[in-house]
Amino acid sequence: MATVFKTLLNNDIKSTRTLLHEAIPITGSIVSGSVYSETNIKNYAHGMFQSVYDYPYLSSSANHIFDITVGCSTGSALSASIDVQQAKKINMYNQMAATLMGYDSSGSIIRFDRDGDLAGTKTDKIDDAIFINFARLLQKDEIKKGSFSMLLGADEDFGPEPIPFGSILTITDTGAETSYKVNSAAGEFGILSCSSGGALVGDNGLAGLLFYQAGVAVLTSSVFQGEHTGALAQDAHMLDDGLTSMSGALTGTSISGCCDAFRHRVQDISFNNTTELNSTIHFCRLNSSDFNYSSNPSYLLDSKIFVKNSQMDAPVSYLTTVGLYSVDNELLAVAKLSEPLKKDPTNEMIIRVRLDY
Repeated sequence: MATVFKTLLNNDIKSTRTLLHEAIPITGSIVSGSVYSETNIKNYAHGMFQSVYDYPYLSSSANHIFDITVGCSTGSALSASIDVQQAKKINMYNQMAATLMGYDSSGSIIRFDRDGDLAGTKTDKIDDAIFINFARLLQKDEIKKGSFSMLLGADEDFGPEPIPFGSILTITDTGAETSYKVNSAAGEFGILSCSSGGALVGDNGLAGLLFYQAGVAVLTSSVFQGEHTGALAQDAHMLDDGLTSMSGALTGTSISGCCDAFRHRVQDISFNNTTELNSTIHFCRLNSSDFNYSSNPSYLLDSKIFVKNSQMDAPVSYLTTVGLYSVDNELLAVAKLSEPLKKDPTNEMIIRVRLDY
């Protein structure tokens, strides 16, 4: 252990931040439960939300992917006509809105807004919503802006039978790298837009909101019942077996039933997560006169430096370890070199020690 310490100056310590990204693909076969016959879908006795796993959830190797639920605000045109779990659907909306959007100056919960402008008109609000809460295991510190994509299947109900996945709705947060919003209680969020075949679908393509740090996607129910471009007509987007519209599911079906209907229309979800890696870099500078001796007892033999062949030889040491100490000379961190470095008065060194956290 060294008995001589060298103080690191301010210009010897630098802090950096690195953002690491990982691509996360979630296939529709997993989300729909078709691969494991719904054994990877967990419903709860409270009936407030549903959990999706990548493997049967009773297995020890199962990983939680996301939770899904639905909600309606008291300002929704559907809220008064909800026959099943009315209070729970309203409570779920209020809970998510209070957490993600916060409260206004009067203490009222701020409703979700299609374009992120909280001061907009009442017609801009998302009052009937589907909530997808991604697990921390997938999103890490946040979802990377501009990387989110969700493909949803919609039926074309022309002809004797509806065509499942007859049209694919593409929901993305395109352009969010530079145009995200910050007026949220839960951090930054972006606007989700919906298109089919390259054309925007209903409500000028506004499909919901994506909260990056919270890892929550809020979809408006109108992506399944709004006006469609091309050959599809009004309310052509049906759920589940093609017979139940989203409005019908919200008013006459339980939350779990709504979640089932939505899951069966998910073809693919993908995004890049973000891991924020903070680092402190210490530049340990060894001048020509520094650390040429060792405090190791084996360095001396009969009060003479063991590694010297003659008295006239310059002192020499071999560096193997760097220790970082507190101001009280308490050892805080140890860095090991890959191989010993020879140090004598004829050379100088800079050893770069990086601490990641």
